[in-house]
Amino acid sequence: MGATEPVVERERKEREEEGEEEGNERKLEEGERDVETGEVLQPPGTVKEKAAAVESNGNIGDDRREHFHVSMLQRLNPTNPLRIAINTNARVATPSPSQTSLPRSTPTPQQPSLTTLNSRRYTNKISLFLFVVHMVLAIGLVCFLLFKGIQGLIVASDAIKRKEKRILQYYLPQVEAASLLSITLAFTWQKAIRVWPAIMVHVILWSSFFLTLSAGILLICFQRPTTDGVGVCLIAFAIGNGLYACWVNQRIGFCTKILKKSLEPVPKFGDLNQPTYWMLGVGFLWMSLWILAVVGALNFYYPPLVIIALVLSLAWTAEVMRNVVNLTVSRVISLYYLRGMQASTQFCFQRAMSRNLGSACLGSVFVPSIEALRIVARGLNLLEGEDEFMFSCAHCCLHVMQSIFRYGNGWAFVQIAAYGKGFVQASQDTWAGFERQEIDAIVDSDITSSLCFLTGVCSGSICVIVVAAWTYSVYRPFTATISLLAFFIGYLMTRIAMALPHACVSCYYVCYAENPDNRLFDNTIRDRLNYIKSGREVVVPTPRVAARRTRM
Repeated sequence: MGATEPVVERERKEREEEGEEEGNERKLEEGERDVETGEVLQPPGTVKEKAAAVESNGNIGDDRREHFHVSMLQRLNPTNPLRIAINTNARVATPSPSQTSLPRSTPTPQQPSLTTLNSRRYTNKISLFLFVVHMVLAIGLVCFLLFKGIQGLIVASDAIKRKEKRILQYYLPQVEAASLLSITLAFTWQKAIRVWPAIMVHVILWSSFFLTLSAGILLICFQRPTTDGVGVCLIAFAIGNGLYACWVNQRIGFCTKILKKSLEPVPKFGDLNQPTYWMLGVGFLWMSLWILAVVGALNFYYPPLVIIALVLSLAWTAEVMRNVVNLTVSRVISLYYLRGMQASTQFCFQRAMSRNLGSACLGSVFVPSIEALRIVARGLNLLEGEDEFMFSCAHCCLHVMQSIFRYGNGWAFVQIAAYGKGFVQASQDTWAGFERQEIDAIVDSDITSSLCFLTGVCSGSICVIVVAAWTYSVYRPFTATISLLAFFIGYLMTRIAMALPHACVSCYYVCYAENPDNRLFDNTIRDRLNYIKSGREVVVPTPRVAARRTRM
């Protein structure tokens, strides 16, 4: 019996302390004076405030705080063990099942998933379906023409056999050489731009002029009607290229700064060029089969129409491959800017090849067409006279092209890659962001896309010079045809490789428009915008819809 008395005594003391604690709590809830401090305390509204009020009292020991928590746990609601009754006198009302289900049944307005970076829906499904159908038909046509080519070598008459053997002997080697040369030039241009961006802007602008002019003069020197026509076209393009290089001279400094700044994240991703390798490899294999299909088309009905269809198919396919690289790089770089993430290039490449492929197909058709028509409209405004009736519709045409440009532009690929938007919606949102940050004039005057285009022209001109001289020395009648084809191949292959720097610059502008205060951005765009607003420079001497601007 004596051993049990201390236990009973300790239990009695604990009950008394708990009773005193509950009394103190009721006094605190009723606004009474604290016995230990003499201060009038307001009843706390939550459990956290109650605990903070008790712990803030310096005279309460650790053992009393422990008893306080024990007393709270002992007053659990018997109907709901997870509900703590703060005040024993006022029971917390438990909501009825009808009340709990009401918020669930009430639809809440869904915000647009602008911040969703992991959208799983397929964009522009109709364009994706059309491209898949086109590829099935193109593969079937190429296989059929390959069969016709082999049939011509085996079963056809002697005249057709000699013709095809002559084509394979004097046509196929030059075109294959042009493909390999264009791939080499593509990686050379890309590497040079990444290493020496400040120098390469000037080199590309003037190299395209001299190389195109040299290719045109070379073809004219062959003194054949077909080569003369192609040479005149190249010389005319070279003259326009030289005028453009002089015209954009004032934009080169800012373009160099943006290009250098936008390429800074590239070394952080060692495998960022892998999609380019894959696309160029697939492009070379498809180009080889395509060339053999052109040979087989000569043994089929209406060879010119078949060859034109093959050329259009190749152009669309190569442009889609370029935009796949563009989407891959855009997602990697945009996630780095927007969230500070180092995304997997392989995952982004798989996403571009599946979920965003429809947008790449749609943009591959509309972006080059809209850009070409926009250049024509601006050219008409530059040539516009005061009272000339011929150019009276120039402003109307430019206004139409500016409106269409809002619904389809190359900057949209960044938001397509980042947020999984459709091509039209991404174009609208991107341009609206530019206007919101008042950088639309700066973006509109950017010459990065022109530099990528002129890089393809440089590669095409080099291929023309090499292949034309080779073909003229072995079989002159094929000189003009192979020169055109070599220029086309060199341009397409180089544009695929140049998608990486183009995507980096696009991400820099689009992500800046979304968050100008990001620490990854410097004051380059902000200083340029302030410089323009001060009236010290006219950023866009190009004709625009709003008002005519005088060049300074």
